[in-house]
Amino acid sequence: MSERVIAVTGGHGVLGRAVVEAALADGLKVAIIDHASDQTAPDGVLELGGVDLTDPASAAKAIDAVAAHFGRLDALLNIAGGFVWQTTDDADPAWGKMFALNLTTALNASRAALPHLKRSDEGRIVNVGANGALKAAAGMGAYAASKSGVHRLTEGLAEELKSSSVTVNAVLPSILDTDQNRKDMPDADPAKWVQPSDLARVMLFLASPESRAITGALIPVTGRV
Repeated sequence: MSERVIAVTGGHGVLGRAVVEAALADGLKVAIIDHASDQTAPDGVLELGGVDLTDPASAAKAIDAVAAHFGRLDALLNIAGGFVWQTTDDADPAWGKMFALNLTTALNASRAALPHLKRSDEGRIVNVGANGALKAAAGMGAYAASKSGVHRLTEGLAEELKSSSVTVNAVLPSILDTDQNRKDMPDADPAKWVQPSDLARVMLFLASPESRAITGALIPVTGRV
């Protein structure tokens, strides 16, 4: 995998950083695409900050820059997204925001990456869905709906690309063990949660040539819950 190039959207988030660290350890060439513009990337990583992935032109410009810099693109890992807990009767509904952050970003990045991935012998798209989108709990409607859209995007695009060498899969994590989640849920047992480093390994497997027989899969990564 040492010559393979991967682009990681949302690469400065907790999961994004775990994926970048694991990818570098595997000898991959890595680009970070992120809305944040004030972060520092590890040495050797191409950083593209200030990118609005909800805008198709901005997404295309960033993806094309990655391919131009490295001369190729082999895998896109769509991690950019967001979360809001909100009941449906909230005065300021977050449904549009959730769809923009979770689904539109993945759609725009994937569309921009497709011409480059089709030129790779083993092109890969790996999306981040959610185990919580399989059945929405109270306050999770907007988030779950947007992540369900990511699931359908994964399945539909995988079917469209079956005549090519590009595969499309998604991981469906449960709760990630992050500082923010520990703060928000102080009474929970984080030992039952998913470590970002473990989820990163699953994603990098799906981004590798070894996963060629898997496409359109929604893979639960739920730890010990």
